Amino acid sequence: MQAPAGGSKENLFVLKFIDEATAQRMLDVITQLQTQKLIKCDDAALVTRRADGRPKIRQAHNLVGAGAMGGAFWGLLVGMLFLNPLVGMAIGAGAGALSGKMADIGIDDNFIKQVSNAIQPGEAALFLLTREAVMDKIIPQIKDIQFQVIQTSLSSQDEAQLREMLGSARAQ
Repeated sequence: MQAPAGGSKENLFVLKFIDEATAQRMLDVITQLQTQKLIKCDDAALVTRRADGRPKIRQAHNLVGAGAMGGAFWGLLVGMLFLNPLVGMAIGAGAGALSGKMADIGIDDNFIKQVSNAIQPGEAALFLLTREAVMDKIIPQIKDIQFQVIQTSLSSQDEAQLREMLGSARAQ
C-alpha cells in the first residue's frame, strides 16, 4: 500500500511528542527509512519549548552546507575544464553556500513558529516535509514511538486513513 496521498506530491506532517528525545528518535527512524528508499524527506525541523516558554527551533537539514557541497562539485568540474580546479572549487563552494543561504525552501519558518504554540514546555514537535512514502513499510517502524498527529497537508480522507493505519498498528 502506497502513502494515502501517493506520487511525488509533497506532504507536510506536524507531530507532537512528550519530549525532545522521543522526537529525535522519530527523526532518526525517518532518516534510516530514507536511506532504505521508503520515504523522501525534503525538510525537517525539530521544535522544543523551553521552561521559559520560548521555542527552540532546530532545522534538521543544513541548506547552506548542501549548497556549498553541490557548488564545490560543479566548481571543481568547471575548474578542471579550465585547468584550475582549486579556484573553480572555491568559487563553486562560495556560490553554492550563498544560494543555499538565500533559498528559503522547505518548511516556512513562520509556520513553524506559529504551530509551535501547540506544545507545552518540555514537549517537542517534529515538522516533516515528505514525499514518496511507502506507508505500509513505514508504519511498523514507527508504531512504538508515542506521538500525536497535530496537522497534515493531506486531504481529510487521506488523513483519516493515516490515523486509522497508526491506530491499527499500535493496537497490534
